[in-house]
Amino acid sequence: QVQLVESGGGLVQAGRSLRLSCAASGNIFRFAAMGWYRQAPGKEREMVATITYGGATKYADSVKGRFTVSRDNANITVSLQMNSLKPEDTAVYYCRAAATMDLLDRPNSGFWGQGTQVTVSS
Repeated sequence: QVQLVESGGGLVQAGRSLRLSCAASGNIFRFAAMGWYRQAPGKEREMVATITYGGATKYADSVKGRFTVSRDNANITVSLQMNSLKPEDTAVYYCRAAATMDLLDRPNSGFWGQGTQVTVSS
């Protein structure tokens, strides 16, 4: 049974920081690609940041320079450090994992966490 469990969401003022973590359980070979996606009210789900097993990262333009994704392969965890938060970062953040980066880009492939709410007040 594969599980992704997120933690670290909450309410924060604009300009402050928040750190999300996701712990995965199951076959590590299913988690070569991991990352974070988010969905704001009334908007489509979007990629925030992804990271390969080797540490190669990709970010949405809107978060570049403010967010940092990292992973611990030994413990199968992925984290998202979010700095200089803005009200437009308010969304439900989802942890994602898949066997390849191509599969990570396909919403119906791989695995999703249950989501954690991040609210940034102005």
